[in-house]
Amino acid sequence: MTDVQTIMFRTAGAMNVRLYRSSKGRLMGKARGLPLLLLTINGRKTGTPHTTLVSYIMDDGRYVVCGSGGGSKQDPQWFRNLRRAERAVVEVGSRRMDVTVAIAGAAEHQKLWPQLVAGSPGFARYQQKVERQIPLALLTPVTG
Repeated sequence: MTDVQTIMFRTAGAMNVRLYRSSKGRLMGKARGLPLLLLTINGRKTGTPHTTLVSYIMDDGRYVVCGSGGGSKQDPQWFRNLRRAERAVVEVGSRRMDVTVAIAGAAEHQKLWPQLVAGSPGFARYQQKVERQIPLALLTPVTG
């Protein structure tokens, strides 16, 4: 990706985050059949918090997010950061909450992947494009 493309991609992402926040999720709240949330996670190298808009499904009170990267060969940066984190922050509409982070193991992935694809079939096409298994993360709200 060129420097110009990187700048444009980051600018568009930042605008989407601002639209979501300012509208409390009414704008940018859904894409390709799935609801969206804001995920804030610290960078694994810098520790600087980064916020990204990601789709999710619900499973037993947990937010399940997918590191597809649009079918890229590698996990997206935000998912690489998530792999190294124990906690993150999610915003769903106007609700903001701390969550614990766990990467889905094989059995959980096998259970959740069909649910994700049922909500948004594009994820199946992403998986067909790559050799890696597209990972899922489980974000569980912290109570108390």
